[in-house]
Amino acid sequence: MTSPTPHQPQPTPGAQQAPHTTDPAGGHSAEPADVPQQAQAPQTSPEPVPYQETRIERAIGRGFGRVTSSALAPYQTAVIRIGFSATWLLFLLREWPHRAVLYGPDSPWNLDMARRLLDGNHAFSVLPWSDGRGWFECVYLMAVVASALLMLGWRTRTMSVLFMVGVLSLQNRSIFIGDGGDNVIHLMSMYLVLTRCGQVWSLDARRAKRAAAASGEGANAPSRDLPGVVLWAALGLILAVAQLSGSYGLDWSEGGPFPHLGWSVVLWGLWLAHGLWWAVQRYAPGEPRTVLDTLAKLAHNGALLVIVVEVCLIYATAGWYKIQGSRWQDGTAVYYPMHLDYFSPWPALSELLGSNGVMVMLITYGTVIVQVAFPFTLFNRRLKNVLLVAMICEHLSIAFLLGLPFFSLAMVAADAVFLPTNFLTWLSGRLSDLRERLFPRGGATRRGDGAGGGGPAARTGHDGEGHTLVG
Repeated sequence: MTSPTPHQPQPTPGAQQAPHTTDPAGGHSAEPADVPQQAQAPQTSPEPVPYQETRIERAIGRGFGRVTSSALAPYQTAVIRIGFSATWLLFLLREWPHRAVLYGPDSPWNLDMARRLLDGNHAFSVLPWSDGRGWFECVYLMAVVASALLMLGWRTRTMSVLFMVGVLSLQNRSIFIGDGGDNVIHLMSMYLVLTRCGQVWSLDARRAKRAAAASGEGANAPSRDLPGVVLWAALGLILAVAQLSGSYGLDWSEGGPFPHLGWSVVLWGLWLAHGLWWAVQRYAPGEPRTVLDTLAKLAHNGALLVIVVEVCLIYATAGWYKIQGSRWQDGTAVYYPMHLDYFSPWPALSELLGSNGVMVMLITYGTVIVQVAFPFTLFNRRLKNVLLVAMICEHLSIAFLLGLPFFSLAMVAADAVFLPTNFLTWLSGRLSDLRERLFPRGGATRRGDGAGGGGPAARTGHDGEGHTLVG
């Protein structure tokens, strides 16, 4: 007779009976104790709250992405390149018969005096490297050729460096010759070295466009630039010979454009940077090229910002200094230069304007108002464009009435950094149409390419992407 099955205890309210488990030998294990239902529930951690960017962080991110993703203001920098190189080229050609008196061995400011001055101000010039007339003629001719090739946009990276060397060498040789326009060219020649001023309206842009179309590889086509390699090697050889011979001004730690850096560091750094750029394009077109391209865009945009600030400082300081002058305060300042023979290429026109008191007063006060107000109107597009037209007209009047054409051309070229992009692309289209009418050729020409072609398409949207900081 078997014993009765023991009665199983009933679970208490709020508890749940644990499942019956089996031991590895196949038997039944002991019944586990009742476990509360709360202990059996899976433990879940709270979901993390997604991070919300602030408005300032979003603005900083957009700004950083913009300055690293593209070289801003390609048309404006092209106009600056063409304007300053053409101004310096025309000046050198006009002074060709007098070049030896201005900057050469026949100058009253002889080479020994120039060397002593350069020792004091640590300016750079290659003319003291030799006393011979042949070296001076070579440097002057190099300055002319570099200006012409930079204006056309041929090897703009190399020509911008040679253009800078030519400007600094001649102007620092005789610093008492020139005016405010020469000072602007002096500064802009150094800024242009850091810009991508050949993106549009250049022979480089046209060559790159044709090479990309022929290879079918687009912008990532490897570079096979034999003339560029030869030019780079020849310039490196010249610089090495000058460095080994101990030429004047080639120091490593002082006398350069930056503290504790000499011109040897700057020139060799530019030479190595150009060679590295070609080598990366040729042999490492992947991530290394992307990094170098981003650094080049940062340098371009930084130099562009410096140019904008420089032009604003020129006008702001000129305007505030005029306010402090008594002749500008009483509205008669413009009258006096119009009656000087030295500043009157057209005496009849100067007499006509200078004899009208109301016109003199309007021009005097208008000049001060425009120069003082312009830096404060940069973020008001319409007002900025109105004052920009007024300043360009002012410089053109200075060129005709006071006989200062190169000063006026330099200032108009500096003002071009603020020209609207849509206006420049429209002007490019009109010039292309005129060229096609005068010199017809087979095939359709895409509007907007302009002289040199290869430029990015103009954007005319109103969402802010069609305009640069300055245009």
